[in-house]
Amino acid sequence: PSFSTSCARCSKNRRLRQKRVISERKLTRYFVDHRKVRVVGGQGGGGGHSFYSEPRKIFGGPDGGNGGDGGHVILKADRQMKSLSSVLPFYQGFHGEKGGSKNCYGANGAYMYVKVPVGTLVKEDGKVVADLARHGEEYVAAYGGAGGKGNRFFLSNENRAPTLFTPGEPGQERVLHLELKTTAHAGLVGFPNAGKSSLLRAISRAKPAVAAYPFTTLNPHVGIVHYQDYEQVAVADIPGLIKGAHQNRGLGIAFLRHIERCRFLLYVLDLSVSQPWIQLQDLKYELEQYKEGLSQRPCVVIGNKIDLAQSRINLPLLKEQIDDRVIALSALTGDNLEELLLHLRELYDTYVKTEQSRGQSPVKW
Repeated sequence: PSFSTSCARCSKNRRLRQKRVISERKLTRYFVDHRKVRVVGGQGGGGGHSFYSEPRKIFGGPDGGNGGDGGHVILKADRQMKSLSSVLPFYQGFHGEKGGSKNCYGANGAYMYVKVPVGTLVKEDGKVVADLARHGEEYVAAYGGAGGKGNRFFLSNENRAPTLFTPGEPGQERVLHLELKTTAHAGLVGFPNAGKSSLLRAISRAKPAVAAYPFTTLNPHVGIVHYQDYEQVAVADIPGLIKGAHQNRGLGIAFLRHIERCRFLLYVLDLSVSQPWIQLQDLKYELEQYKEGLSQRPCVVIGNKIDLAQSRINLPLLKEQIDDRVIALSALTGDNLEELLLHLRELYDTYVKTEQSRGQSPVKW
C-alpha cells in the first residue's frame, strides 16, 4: 500500500510539473491584443395595454404601464485582465421587461459589463472613440433601447379610453475594434537575445520564458518592481525588434504600439557583440520611424552580459560613443542590479512629479 501511494504521489507531482512548464509558443494562444466585437444594446420592453376593472367600476380607465429600458453594454478597464483573449466576439444587452397592468412599469434591463485590460483602445471605423487607460474607467459600447409607452401614457381629455401603446425600441448596434497597448511605467527595448526577459525575471516576479539557446519572446510581459516604501514600478518586456520593424518586418508594428504607453524606456544592449552602440542607434531609429518623438522619452542604456570578457572590453567603447547614461550589469549573475533599481526609481519619481505638476494623477499599480 505504501508503495502504491508513493507511486501515485510521484505521478501527481509529474503532472503538476507538466502543467507549470508551458512553452512560449503555447502562451501566445492566451495573449490577444486585437479583437473585433459586435455589441447590441438590450431591447426596450413593450408598453402595457390594459384597462382597470373591478366590481361596480367597470370603466376604470387605461392602466397599462410603460416598458423598461434595455440594458447598456459597457466596457470596463480592469487591471487584473492582461489580454483580450477572454473578450467574446458578440455581446447582447439584457432586455427591458414589458409594462404591466395597474400602471406597473417594466423593470429596466441590467447593464452588461465587459472587462478589458487597462490600456485598451476602442475604435469604430478606424477612429478612436475611447481610451481606457486607467483602472475602473468605463465606456458605453452600446446603449439599450428605450421602453415603449403603455396606453395609460396616451390618456387625454380628448381620448379617455386610448388603445394605443408602443413597442420598445431596439438597442444600439455597433461593430468595435479593440486594441490593447500595454500600460507600464518602463519599457524594455532591445533586439532579440539581448537579455530582456532574463532581466525582467531578475528584477521582478514575472516569469517570461528564457532558455540557453537563442529565441525571441512572442508576447509582452509586465513585471512589478516592489520598493520598501510600497511603491510599485511596472516594467514591460517588449518583444524583440529587428531592423525594419516599423515596416512590419518580423513581429513588426504588432508590438511597437506597446511601447507607446511606456513613460520611460530601458534600452537593453548585448555588450558581448562588436560595436554595441550600433544596436542603440538602430533601436532609436525604429522607434522614431514608428512614431515621431518616441525615441526622445527619458531613458537609460543597459549594457547586459557584463560577466563576459568581451563585454568588459566593449563597455568603455560604448560610453565613449553615446551620451546617455549606461548601466552595465548581468541579468544572469545579478551583478549591479542595485544601480538599475535605484535609477529606475529616480525615473519613476521624476515621472510622478511631472504628472502632478500638470495637475494629472500618475498611473499607479
